[in-house]
Amino acid sequence: MYAIVEIAGQQFKVSKDLKVYVHRLSNEEGSKVSFDKVLLLDDNGTITLGAPAIEGASVEAKVLQHLKGDKVIVFKKKRRKGYKKRNGHRQYLTQIVIEGINSSAAPKKAAAPKKVAVETTTENVEIVAEAPKKKVAKAKKEDTKE
Repeated sequence: MYAIVEIAGQQFKVSKDLKVYVHRLSNEEGSKVSFDKVLLLDDNGTITLGAPAIEGASVEAKVLQHLKGDKVIVFKKKRRKGYKKRNGHRQYLTQIVIEGINSSAAPKKAAAPKKVAVETTTENVEIVAEAPKKKVAKAKKEDTKE
């Protein structure tokens, strides 16, 4: 069983006992957190798709630790101009472990398209011929030699 859930603005494919690094959450370490924005749910081949989210479904997780990601160097340069900028960035992250996926929502089946019966009769139908298309005269290019 897996789910696609939106956590802190990003979408993750999660399953039970999976450790995930997400953008920094405001919860304390060791606390439990629940994510209600479940976009897709797969229960052994039975797929439930939300529009945009599945009502009643949630993902339970536990905050393991807060940490910082690897350093990324941002270097900007314009050649022959004497312009060089060097910056570093470390993203604040939270490591969570998925404890369970709750799907209290009943799976929705896709509605079959409705068939509409159209009745046509030849009594009140006029056939209109299309007007012939106009031919566009191409402008002649005159060679001017001076």
